[in-house]
Amino acid sequence: MKYIDLTHTFTDNMPVVPGDPTPSLKQITTIEKNGYTDHELKTVMHVGTHIDAPLHMIPGGKYMDEMPVEHFAGTGVVIDVRGKNPIDETVLKGKNIGKRCVIFLCTGMSKKFRTEEYNTLYPEITESFARAIVDMGVKIIGIDMLSPDVDASFPIHKILLPKEVLIIENLVNLEALLTSSSFDVFAFPMKLHAEAAPVRVVARIP
Repeated sequence: MKYIDLTHTFTDNMPVVPGDPTPSLKQITTIEKNGYTDHELKTVMHVGTHIDAPLHMIPGGKYMDEMPVEHFAGTGVVIDVRGKNPIDETVLKGKNIGKRCVIFLCTGMSKKFRTEEYNTLYPEITESFARAIVDMGVKIIGIDMLSPDVDASFPIHKILLPKEVLIIENLVNLEALLTSSSFDVFAFPMKLHAEAAPVRVVARIP
């Protein structure tokens, strides 16, 4: 088995969605002074590699800790959409997408992480694409970019989350999966009573 880490490392200078407060990850004790090392983390949920639960956009939607744990693992499918804009339902043709699959869209935008272009020039995902994966029974979509939405009214979030199609944003290393015909995905978030959570996403290739 080969394991591919698809998660950005969380550091003190993590970039945020414009307008969100800056997170902080600070060492607050040392072994030399205190006898042990401890760090303090202060962050909003939508920083780095994270997963959105229904409550993020849906009144009365489930909190992250209310999602069943089996929702966070499954068979993965990666689709190469580098250079494509918009990303529509045609990219799904010929793909082996079964019910309860996890879909990753490899846009190549992860190479621009921590740049202004990452926040402003990512491709658009169409509403027809979002409705198509809902109809297919997909349970998670993961992207290597800031958001599935370009429109500030968040139409893609509002199509996916009511159907409990969870959204992972800010993935990395999806290119490493492009030659794999099959792989398993493990995307277990922190068990937080919140609308989203940091998540460690790993693909296992047979």
